[in-house]
Amino acid sequence: MPKFRRPSRAARVLLPGAVAVVLLAGCAQGSGGAASARRSGMPAGTSPTAGSPTPGSPVTVPPNPDGTVAPGTLLVTDFGSDTVTFVDPARGATGSVQAGTAPYGLAVGADGRAWVATAEGVAVVDTASRERLALIPYRTDTGPVTTGEYRGGGMGIALAPDGRRVYVGVNVPGGDGALEVVDTASLKVTDVVPIGRRPFDVDVSKDGAEVYATNHDSFDVTVVTAVTLEPRRIEVAPYGTEGGLGSWLKPHYTAVRPSDGKLLLPFEGERLAVVDPRTGRTTIEPMTANTHQHGTTVTADGTLLTVGTGPIDPAVDEGPSLTVRTPGGAERVYPLEGPHESVAVSRDGRTAYVTGGFTRDGYWNGLTVVDLDTGDARRLPAGSRPLGIAVL
Repeated sequence: MPKFRRPSRAARVLLPGAVAVVLLAGCAQGSGGAASARRSGMPAGTSPTAGSPTPGSPVTVPPNPDGTVAPGTLLVTDFGSDTVTFVDPARGATGSVQAGTAPYGLAVGADGRAWVATAEGVAVVDTASRERLALIPYRTDTGPVTTGEYRGGGMGIALAPDGRRVYVGVNVPGGDGALEVVDTASLKVTDVVPIGRRPFDVDVSKDGAEVYATNHDSFDVTVVTAVTLEPRRIEVAPYGTEGGLGSWLKPHYTAVRPSDGKLLLPFEGERLAVVDPRTGRTTIEPMTANTHQHGTTVTADGTLLTVGTGPIDPAVDEGPSLTVRTPGGAERVYPLEGPHESVAVSRDGRTAYVTGGFTRDGYWNGLTVVDLDTGDARRLPAGSRPLGIAVL
């Protein structure tokens, strides 16, 4: 990655000669190893795992003998393996279940079934019995099943409010993606909708009427009407689209604001794009973390939590963090140690869980537990490059 001399955000793109490297590096930060660890703010003596991490931790705490899931148990996708891992937030990993190659996002229904987007298909996991019930293949041709940041297959995934449909964003390496619709009763893909490139995230409106695919490499959100499956493209590029695939300044994850259904997309710890999916209009609000941002979620009261993954340019940007933003726009920024990706919040709203799996070249096999009242944080080993996360 080229070095920069305090450029404006709009100038932060890969140089023309380096654009081909994006196919391997993507949002990669530096060249990995110790240098990457220093830039990402990892503590001394800690370094990212290189190559293919080992599978998730073995069973250390047995599941409940009555076959139920302990309240507050976490489920993470092991992007560095082929499993999902159950995590007791106080004691660590309690066991793993095979899902499919390089699992990315997941969604959990009221019936306890988890829907997991893997490189091979959508895995259906019973979280009570801890077994995979099915692996639903995609209709879209994504090429050979591979691993790594640019692998084909499912990325973002969401469940309709009534539980009848699952929507999964399917990445097609080198081309536009697809939104595949899964019928949860028949466990089959029923429809395929064209969307943008590399759909990091998929969300559904509160009433289930619309589906939103956030497409990283095409600077847009595809709005899909659930009844007709008609897609509409909304460009979301508060820094412009200069640099194309080589740009750092692209959308990653979206949260749907409960109060009005608008879409919240954080950029670089500087700008929050607020998109009205009905009109396509985008307004910009300031943010304060000044770091490259990825995973985001919103609580029922409208509190937005966003993961800062670390600096694009260490000379001018801040390190990894978790931003907690009130509905009125006030922010608290909690520093994190090392790279992180996604975030979930406990049901009482007092604790955040931030995964250490990472789509850039730094990551670690665990998550950080953050007390949202005090900002106190502790690191918890869990899984293999854990990426997606849900509270059961």
